Amino acid sequence: MGTFFLMLLLFIPIGITVNLAEKIGKILDNEVPFIEVALYYVDFTIYFANLLFPLFLFLSVIWFTSKLANNTEIIAFLSSGVSFWRFLRPYLIGATIVCILALILGMFLAPKASKGFNEFKYEYLKKGTETQETRDVYRQINDDEFIYASHFQPLGKSARNFTLEHFEGNKLEFKISASSLRFNPEDTTYSLRNVNKRIVGVDEDSIFHQNKLDTILPFEFDELTPETYIAETLNYTELNEFIEQERRRGSGNINRYLVVAYKRWSTPVSAFILTIIAVAVSSMKRRGGMGVNLAVGITLAFIFIFFDKVFGTMAEQSTFSPLIAVWFPNISFGILAIFLLYRAKR
Repeated sequence: MGTFFLMLLLFIPIGITVNLAEKIGKILDNEVPFIEVALYYVDFTIYFANLLFPLFLFLSVIWFTSKLANNTEIIAFLSSGVSFWRFLRPYLIGATIVCILALILGMFLAPKASKGFNEFKYEYLKKGTETQETRDVYRQINDDEFIYASHFQPLGKSARNFTLEHFEGNKLEFKISASSLRFNPEDTTYSLRNVNKRIVGVDEDSIFHQNKLDTILPFEFDELTPETYIAETLNYTELNEFIEQERRRGSGNINRYLVVAYKRWSTPVSAFILTIIAVAVSSMKRRGGMGVNLAVGITLAFIFIFFDKVFGTMAEQSTFSPLIAVWFPNISFGILAIFLLYRAKR
């Protein structure tokens, strides 16, 4: 545990220093207040620790256990009649403590830190660099109404080729179409241009045209195109409610949000698996000492991270199951952990 927290204390300042060196030019150019920068790096610390804690735990176990192995202490333990499972127990207790802390961090504290971290980044560091245009947006905004737009621009609060369809049951009652739409934040109205409203009648339809129309529409503009990082900023309860809301609206980003939700549970579990792998890899005294154990451990850690990133991206960008994508690295490395533990026990 001491090695784990020492690694956090060592690597987090390094991460802050590297990040500050990269961002200092934009911070000075935008004249960001010092208190905002200080709060940003508090959020950055929590965000960074939550992101990398399984890797830090893994390296801590390898470092500590390799020292025991090189001093021939593990052989002394086992030779005195201590079983390998009894030797493993303190590691599992330590991993449990870290996982409980990580679960609390990931469920409640990290989302708040992620919100502050991302808001600062988009307000000061990426100001004016991204249009964030979203194409071909389809949404069900309530039980009876659907909208579509070929282009949404959240930063400009505008959309092109906008349509709104109102149904009663399965019957279309009316349809509003406009070449452009713009949201007016000062009075929460919408300005539409080249507006056509088609009212479906029993015998014939009625069509009305206006060059410009200022009106109220039954949705908020920001709800239609939530930021790509919004799932990271919600605690677990809020995230589940948000996913259900987006599912009803027909959002195309459901898989992205599900990946974030499943990782809230899979990341702490991965700490157990990586702990067992680290003990199995480093409990044997090797020629070459601690360096060999660290090299093997770091290689396995980066393979795990590679699997996690690749399958997560597959789920976000395709119809691949988010549940399988998130848990596959844990399952595959769990099997590897059992195999390595069996060999280490022998």
